[in-house]
Amino acid sequence: MYLASRVVSNPEPPRIASAESVMIPGPAGSIPARLYRPLTLRQAEGLSPCLVFFHGGGWVIGNLDSHDVVCRTIADEGQLIVISIDYRLAPEHKFPAAVDDAIAATDWISKNARELKIDKDRLAVGGDSAGGNLAAIVSINARTAGPKISGQVLIYPATDFSMRHPSHSEPETDALLTHSVIRWFRDHYFSSAADAEDWRASPARVEQLSGLPPAIVLTAGADPLRDEGDEFAKRLSDAGVPVVHRTYPGQFHGFITMGKLLPKANDALREIGNWLKALG
Repeated sequence: MYLASRVVSNPEPPRIASAESVMIPGPAGSIPARLYRPLTLRQAEGLSPCLVFFHGGGWVIGNLDSHDVVCRTIADEGQLIVISIDYRLAPEHKFPAAVDDAIAATDWISKNARELKIDKDRLAVGGDSAGGNLAAIVSINARTAGPKISGQVLIYPATDFSMRHPSHSEPETDALLTHSVIRWFRDHYFSSAADAEDWRASPARVEQLSGLPPAIVLTAGADPLRDEGDEFAKRLSDAGVPVVHRTYPGQFHGFITMGKLLPKANDALREIGNWLKALG
């Protein structure tokens, strides 16, 4: 159902130069990925910036195809390579399998950047919802373990599994991704309640956010995750991290994939692309 809904909601994808399958060595076997090259590609000495993208879907659903149009559009708008990562999903693969795959894939891309014609100093990470959660976690992990991350694109990210923010219980956020649906995803993703306390599940639990790469944080006004995304953006800014924070009033969780129906989705992807171009 999640994948089939894209036929109705996705706009026509932009033309790009290529979309290639890549297999990345991971901690539990190969991680499928897809590398997108746009028609217009920013290059310096034959190397291009890259966004490593993690799809949304509550760590339970979603794949390379569910976010294919989003990745093609970001590649086109940002004039950079996008590599989408098909990390392991729950309930077959519980936390922290998705985290381990996200970290391993980003590390491999950095180490093999030149072969992929990527500038490893212009390697950003990003994603929507669960993917935004993974992107934030990869950035925090890389602060001490590497590799260098140049920026993070956090699209209505899940950052705090306490699930106590006011936006979880407001009438206007009770659509599509509701509080009860988030609990359903949580129960499939975690093996125990203690997992929610781990910063690799709830990056908001990290006490100090200084030293992280610049971020663009997008939140949706009618999204139960709105408050935790807004709070995370403020904490990043307070820690001295350059942050562009945009809230899209009236939009609900998942709107970024609905450009055929919601013009604001196309505006948001254009803004992400412009931010990535400004990043370098």
